[in-house]
Amino acid sequence: MKNLPLEATGRIPGRRLLHSPGPTPVPEEVLWAMSRQPMDLGDPRGDQTIAACEVGLRRLLQTEAAEVFLYASNGHGVWEAVVENLLPVGGMALVPGTGHFSESWAVQTEALGRRVLRTPWVEGRPIDLHALAQALRQDTLQEIRAVFVVHTDTSSGVSTDLAALRAAMDATGHPALLVVDVVASLGAAPFGMDALRADVVVGASQKGLMCPPGIGIVAVNAAAMAQARANPAPRYYWDWVRRLSDRSYHKFCGTAPQTLVAGLEAALGLLFREGLAQVFERHQQLTRAVHAAVDGWRSAGALEFFVPDPADRSVSVTTVLLPAGTDVDALRQVAREQFQVAFAGALGPLMGRAFRIGHLGDQNPASMLGCLAGIEGALLVQGVPIGRDGLARAVAVFQPAAR
Repeated sequence: MKNLPLEATGRIPGRRLLHSPGPTPVPEEVLWAMSRQPMDLGDPRGDQTIAACEVGLRRLLQTEAAEVFLYASNGHGVWEAVVENLLPVGGMALVPGTGHFSESWAVQTEALGRRVLRTPWVEGRPIDLHALAQALRQDTLQEIRAVFVVHTDTSSGVSTDLAALRAAMDATGHPALLVVDVVASLGAAPFGMDALRADVVVGASQKGLMCPPGIGIVAVNAAAMAQARANPAPRYYWDWVRRLSDRSYHKFCGTAPQTLVAGLEAALGLLFREGLAQVFERHQQLTRAVHAAVDGWRSAGALEFFVPDPADRSVSVTTVLLPAGTDVDALRQVAREQFQVAFAGALGPLMGRAFRIGHLGDQNPASMLGCLAGIEGALLVQGVPIGRDGLARAVAVFQPAAR
């Protein structure tokens, strides 16, 4: 019998490794939790599941009193929730530059009828804290209601030191609220909402939280709730005040996405069972392995880290620059179809110039080394010059002496 081509069989033997920076692989335990039947809206198990997620997210975010709101949305949805609740129409936010995602949040804010003040972004660098402080000091009329900060920009792979950013804001004496997007870092890096004195934090389910896309997360402190209550801007679905309730139907402004919430409860349980310190150390080790491989590859002179300073690179995603003229989509297709490794291209100003390796969520040394081997294979097939010891360097990271 003639063998059919792989794409004609409808099945991929083994598993295609997923190494985009989101969505990320979903653990079996989360899939099992999501396989249960829906419940009627009066079933107390629904409210119990939502409450467990709220408690777990407060624990993960290290906050005692913040209100936690869950939305049937992605990260862009909770961006919109922030804008609609905190800013009146015509109100202003300061959005410091981090790359594609800070600019996307700024554009979305303007599309909703608000004003945005941006600080410049230097490619490969985190937020310019001097420029941020200068913008706040120059706002003598205190028109800036909030500062929208992207902790880890998933396109550039850059992370900003949030404690230093908080100190820079404090030094200006400006009363603007601090809003932090941890979509790409939550569950991969430590984050303390109360210690940072962040007023609002936004996240999403499909990255470090190891769930399918579909749940947006917002944590709101008392100062931000007060600003929301005083905000005359019309809103309904996104309204935090309207969603303050003990009943799931009101919490979600309608029917809750029960299957996704059940998965989120299971995923939080896995993080706590592993231990958050261990989770964060695992992500650090995976990151070191990726950096070691890229260091090996770039020794041939063709590849380069987009973020030059290791201290500014995230533990979630690494962005790698390619030689001019490289067909990034073809590289990804070879990796995906020939080596069964899926990684990401770059976005915004980096599109066509770089690729991204996701190393967050439900990943371990075996999955990471498999990813790196597939990328190395694709680079060789496509004729991109690379040093040949990238994989060996990554393997060395996982040896006991390297820990």
